[in-house]
Amino acid sequence: MTLIARRRELAAVRRLLDRVAAGAGGHLIVTGPSGSGKTALLDVAGEMARARGIPVLRTAATDGDPGQPIWSRMLGDLEAVPDREGHEEQDLERLAGSIARGGPRLLLIDDVDRAGPPAVEFLAMLVSRLGPGPTVLIASSSDSVGMTPDLRLRGLTETELAGLMPGMPPDAVHAVWLASGGLPGSALALTGELSAADQTDAAFTDAGSADAGSPEDPVTRLALSAPSRAGFLDLDVGLIRLLETAAERPSPPATRARVLARLARELLGDPSAAGRRRELIGEAVASAQASGSPGTIAEVLDSRLHALWDPSAAHERLTTASQIVEQARLAGDADAERRGLFWRFIALAELGDLEGAEAALTAYARTGELTGDAEAAVVVLARQSMLATVRGRFDTAAELAAEVSVRGRQAGLADTDRLVGTLRSSIDALRGDVASYAERWQGVARRLPGHFFEATAARALAESGRVVEAGLELERLLPAVLAGSGPRWIGVVADLAIVASRVGEPAAAEALYGALLPYRGRVVVWGGANTITGPVDDYLGRLAARLGRTAEAVAHFGHAVELEERIGALPWLAHTLVARAEALAGGDRRQADDDLARARSIAERLGLTRLLSSLTPPAGEWRLTRDGDGWRLDAGPETVRLRDGRGVHYLRTLLTAPGQEVAALDLVAGGAGLVASQGEPVLDGAARAAYRRRLRQLDEQLDGADRAGDAGRAAALQAERTALLAELRRATGLGGRPRTQDAEAERARVNATRALWAIVERVESAAPGAGAHLRASLRSGRFFRYQPAPGGPDRWSL
Repeated sequence: MTLIARRRELAAVRRLLDRVAAGAGGHLIVTGPSGSGKTALLDVAGEMARARGIPVLRTAATDGDPGQPIWSRMLGDLEAVPDREGHEEQDLERLAGSIARGGPRLLLIDDVDRAGPPAVEFLAMLVSRLGPGPTVLIASSSDSVGMTPDLRLRGLTETELAGLMPGMPPDAVHAVWLASGGLPGSALALTGELSAADQTDAAFTDAGSADAGSPEDPVTRLALSAPSRAGFLDLDVGLIRLLETAAERPSPPATRARVLARLARELLGDPSAAGRRRELIGEAVASAQASGSPGTIAEVLDSRLHALWDPSAAHERLTTASQIVEQARLAGDADAERRGLFWRFIALAELGDLEGAEAALTAYARTGELTGDAEAAVVVLARQSMLATVRGRFDTAAELAAEVSVRGRQAGLADTDRLVGTLRSSIDALRGDVASYAERWQGVARRLPGHFFEATAARALAESGRVVEAGLELERLLPAVLAGSGPRWIGVVADLAIVASRVGEPAAAEALYGALLPYRGRVVVWGGANTITGPVDDYLGRLAARLGRTAEAVAHFGHAVELEERIGALPWLAHTLVARAEALAGGDRRQADDDLARARSIAERLGLTRLLSSLTPPAGEWRLTRDGDGWRLDAGPETVRLRDGRGVHYLRTLLTAPGQEVAALDLVAGGAGLVASQGEPVLDGAARAAYRRRLRQLDEQLDGADRAGDAGRAAALQAERTALLAELRRATGLGGRPRTQDAEAERARVNATRALWAIVERVESAAPGAGAHLRASLRSGRFFRYQPAPGGPDRWSL
């Protein structure tokens, strides 16, 4: 085999083989993208070794293949030791030593990185043991594995590539060079496709048939068929140049429409090209309609949605998706029909109809299965992972993300790593691990400027407590974001809304509120819906709360809660409930307590660690808060749940006024310091006797309701009892003299004492430290008091 323009690489292989002849070992790591010629170089290295009489052993990693079996297979070829599956460190060291010993020999390992970090770690261990004996190793990898020497394979120049394809016309060579980036493997594959297409066209021409949308020009054909080597929002500069070249060549309307539409789509990654994209897609749509070709119209409409990704056009996307499906079915184009179904999925997700979106995704998956489209299968897995995350099925989401990693590489998706990283980051963010990926998004921002990845990093900084850094990013980004658009825009604004709700000037929050307000009722969907980050109303509520507009905030949170409950988005729901409770802190305290209790319950069951930590009292604070139908006492490391009843209410009343005495009658009446009014009607003996009988009945019924945990009945009975006691206190004796209330006061003392200490005993049984503090601090009798004893909290949150 002869390699073109690889003198430097072949010289490195020769030097390595010379070491074997000298009785020494060594290694070489060959890196480069798919199609760069790594396999061909290892093939030639093997030939060169055999020509020198050096035995060659070769193995290759595959996606999802654990690292250990690679080396075990090699050991089996060596027949050095039995095949082992041990994972202890001494087993790995013994395995490395067995492979490194002996020789002379050349070990070739293809695509070591595809087996994951364990294989790379073992490779490093193996390399460290080469040297004393005449064993050398060459391993290939797509990216650097952190070892030297690292021989990176570059693309060929156009002149060098022409030597690989003798007899091809210069314009075709130029087209292949642009489309392949000079990578020899990719270039040969594209050349093969061109040759096959030429033969097909010749057969159709002989039969007197031609397709108006099928270009005969090889440059144009390649411009339309060559796969992009760029991930989402990246730029494949070579392909763009090829499309620009094709656009300058004469072609039928259908062909020109397809070329212009693809060029507009490929320019999506250039934030400065919005005007150019609009012009290109406008001409493409006109040419497609002039052609009358349903397949061309479907393809151009699809590219139009990509090129002009307007955040406000969700309803238009839904309508256009139906048009794409209709035209694709007329053309019998299953690929275009599938793309239309995917746009339907995106639009329905944006509009908050996740049930409809999932139905569209299922239809998309089925059409992909019929055509055996591996890329479509990966797309479906990624969106299923995201939907599982939204609903709090984190383990399922993680398993699907792992499958995306394997199958994405198998399908050759350029942005597989970024896609998987996004899916895993979404899981981590909801679970509470945000600090770990702020730097990752900052790195992506440096690599892809102009797409505001810094906003996601700023949100991570804010949520991990680094608010000063987050605030600085907000100031830097806000003007450009407000003037921007595109597939990530609404998500970027939502990320900055989180930052502005915690730090920064009110003007920033106001500006972001105005930007998001037209999208209320919708869901924040990023790009192709591989990331969905909650209802727009949740973000609007946070901004309104920051601006002190509590009523607006509560209303927005209410809309968000309704949407989250409807679609089963439990993690989002927990976060929104906490935000609404904070907004209600100075108003509807019962609703706030109910929201916090429900949020805590969801967070505990889903393992939302960051949210749980925000619900945990700060050091020195104890809490007695609503927890569903009951109450929850948090006292440092201790927690106890209490049934709703008179005792809890008495305890809460005393805790709100530490050091102050509260009369027994005031305590059971639900107030403190009640003063008998003058001139009220007098109760005679019969009335007083009837009141006392009813009070005794109510006491017995309240005891029963407390034991049964019937909070509703207890509340009704307590309300009646409070009214009777208030009437007795207002009454005076005959002749206008104050009537003594000894009997009522004594009954109040007995009942309040019994109920209060019953609650303390319940606390003692589940939270001994808190119970001991309450027993030492509470005083009962005709007057009750909470006098904080040592060992208690600095403050209570009630």
